[in-house]
Amino acid sequence: MAPEARKNAAGNLDDDDYPAYTMGRAAEMIGTTPAFLRALGEARLITPLRSGGGHRRYSRYQLRIAARARELVDQGTPVEAACRIIILEDQLEEALRLNEELRRRENRPDRPERPAGP
Repeated sequence: MAPEARKNAAGNLDDDDYPAYTMGRAAEMIGTTPAFLRALGEARLITPLRSGGGHRRYSRYQLRIAARARELVDQGTPVEAACRIIILEDQLEEALRLNEELRRRENRPDRPERPAGP
């Protein structure tokens, strides 16, 4: 293996979005079945990348999402509802992050204070 390829491969170890896991290994890691992972794909909660041979490959980020879906389904939530809940949780987290970022920008000490309004 060329040094540059080795460097890139090592960098993938820390990449949460790198599709490192086969369907069988991914299912084993989160304690579910390949059919469950396929169902999440059909519900468009996660979209695994495909290897050169067409096999599904999952990232650590996708496995965290699938594990959360498994938790909800194990509690009796239908798969479709679990997927919707996870999407809404993700949207809420992003909105909270953006709000916090805007608040920090608004309260920066290097900004001049606004005059008090009516």
